[in-house]
Amino acid sequence: MTGKPSETVDAFHRGAFHVVQPKGRGHRSGMDAMLLAALVADERAIRVADLGAGAGAAGMAVASRLDRAVVVLFERSFDMAEFARKSLVLPENARFANRVSVIDADVTLTGKDRNEAGLIDDSFHHVIMNPPFNDASDRLTPDALKAEAHAMTDGLFEKWIRTAGAIMIPGGQLSLIARPESVGEIIAACGRRFGGIEITPIHPREGESAVRILVTGIKGSRARLALRAPLIMHGEGTHKFSDFVDDLNNGRAAYQRR
Repeated sequence: MTGKPSETVDAFHRGAFHVVQPKGRGHRSGMDAMLLAALVADERAIRVADLGAGAGAAGMAVASRLDRAVVVLFERSFDMAEFARKSLVLPENARFANRVSVIDADVTLTGKDRNEAGLIDDSFHHVIMNPPFNDASDRLTPDALKAEAHAMTDGLFEKWIRTAGAIMIPGGQLSLIARPESVGEIIAACGRRFGGIEITPIHPREGESAVRILVTGIKGSRARLALRAPLIMHGEGTHKFSDFVDDLNNGRAAYQRR
């Protein structure tokens, strides 16, 4: 389904919800956002923060799948936050729109500034994030929405995970998706904030190198790190998703911690 020429309205979870996204510019959500959302496996009445939410696909996927989840989308870019707000007034999203809100905020803020921006200390059960993969040189892009986004600069994971730790209740869960080369920075940023870290590599096919990692951690845990069995996206010689990955992508399953 196509909206205005500058945007599209895209269906996720086999049409369970829709997201307004920029067309031909900015960052568009897809499989990464759905896998990230699948890391929240919690049937309780929970509060979830989506840091750097973009158009809000991951956070909305959580709200769509979990009827008791209240989700706050935090996004620095006013334009991207506006796409999320447009999505929340779509009739297709009416069943969860009153449980999702959008706050314009830079997730790297600290202390009093962070709290005043709406990133309130000790207030969320889950924090999810899909930090930018682009190199700092991408700031030179003529695409204004991409240029406005955070680039993968030094200390980015430290800043984002610091905020996650501050706004999360003790025992809350951090969930993120990233490129494999970022694993060292992620573990270092978790430090003593998060333990029980579980890392799942995502491989396109058997025998191919991982292209993403899923990471979860628990605030205040002292449990050891665990490397989980990989997720294989496709069977050999096909672009069809494996059954479990397809279930995750379409909101029929969650990726449970061990």
